[in-house]
Amino acid sequence: MARALVDTPDLLILDEPTNHIDLDTVTWLEEYLARTTLALLLVTHDRYFLDRLVTRMLELDRGRLSSYEGNYERFLEQKAERLATEAATEEARRNLLRRELAWLRRGARARTTKQKAHVERVHALMDQRPQASQGTVEIDVAGGRRLGKRVIELKAVCKAYGERRLIDRFSGEIRPGDRVGIIGPNGSGKSTLLNLIAGRMQPDSGELVIGETVQIAYYDQEAAELDESQRVIDYIREAAELVRGREGALVAATTMLERFLFSSEQQWAYISTLSGGERRRLYLLRQLIGGPNLLLLDEPTNDLDLQTLGVLENYLDDFPGAVIAVSHDRYFLDRVAQRTLAFEGAGKIVEYPGGYSYYVEYRPAAAPAEKPKPTQKPAPATKPAGPRKLSGKEKRELAQLEQQISDWEAERDRIGAELNSSGEDYTRYTALAAEIAQLEAQIERAMERWSELAELAG
Repeated sequence: MARALVDTPDLLILDEPTNHIDLDTVTWLEEYLARTTLALLLVTHDRYFLDRLVTRMLELDRGRLSSYEGNYERFLEQKAERLATEAATEEARRNLLRRELAWLRRGARARTTKQKAHVERVHALMDQRPQASQGTVEIDVAGGRRLGKRVIELKAVCKAYGERRLIDRFSGEIRPGDRVGIIGPNGSGKSTLLNLIAGRMQPDSGELVIGETVQIAYYDQEAAELDESQRVIDYIREAAELVRGREGALVAATTMLERFLFSSEQQWAYISTLSGGERRRLYLLRQLIGGPNLLLLDEPTNDLDLQTLGVLENYLDDFPGAVIAVSHDRYFLDRVAQRTLAFEGAGKIVEYPGGYSYYVEYRPAAAPAEKPKPTQKPAPATKPAGPRKLSGKEKRELAQLEQQISDWEAERDRIGAELNSSGEDYTRYTALAAEIAQLEAQIERAMERWSELAELAG
């Protein structure tokens, strides 16, 4: 990342840039990119990153690339509108096809041919069927047995590597139904804490007590238990031939794999042939089918697509057990965590209420640097001149700019919608894209002038 930024390119292409970097670095990178003038093309699942940086979204869905003006939030709005339009169009197509088929069936039995125009229309309507969707991941896995009053209790736990102390006399408790987020710089000890809870490591001192009813599933970021030489179906059957669903019914492993979007062909493929996201999805299924009541999630959002992330977040809402998640995904933490443990250096772990946004709000600000004392009496300060007031002409300009910006933004959105429906008419697409670019430039210039005038107006 450092090398890519030092080269000061004209176009910076980033593929999942926030994976494996801590929150402070994500925040710095976001602020840095917001200040630069270079063109930016990025693939990411970080929804806050998208919201704050991008001005256009490209969605690749079933081989079709669609363009949306605005950030991620605006993309969601436009996509919802597009899906509603597509649903209405599909309903109209089905109704028309139904009427045409009914007309053909009403024809006299003695006739050997039907009106050619109607037959051709039926074929055309059938050819217009929308391409089948890839589908949505369905997490239909039952949780484990009910948790008792005690889940996890840590008493003055310490862990160090040589002279480097990661956890220093930390005491805390995980209760039934807890949703705990863990944050901190890379290498601060977050994964070490999960490894201690999972029993993969032992503390140097202190005590870690685990309740008798606790069944742990550990979704670690290295997917250590994923054997790439196995077939997909064998990897799941190794854990369970039948999986209990959330409603209590037993489901075959093959059916559960289909619900996680693994086709029949993929189920017999070797894990080594899967993409990174597919491997993470498979690993997630393997952890869930054991019926855990305590989920340890180490960077669960890495390599998962946005659709699967949304389904996972909804699943965690209703998960009957407790969840502990290490994550740098600010949206995920805000969406899931009820309290946050922050590694703040030298083994110190501090608890904050809520998710990431509450942590940012409540964490103590850095102490201001001490100002040097003056060695001599300063000269008396002169009274600053009062702020300049807007002239009548500038007030009228400010009002006109507000209306003009609003009109241009509405026109830009209208053209953006037209561009999204332009299909494969690339000439039309290019012309519309040029119009949008011109409007964006006008809006940017107008916004700069509006900011100057608004600041003077107070």
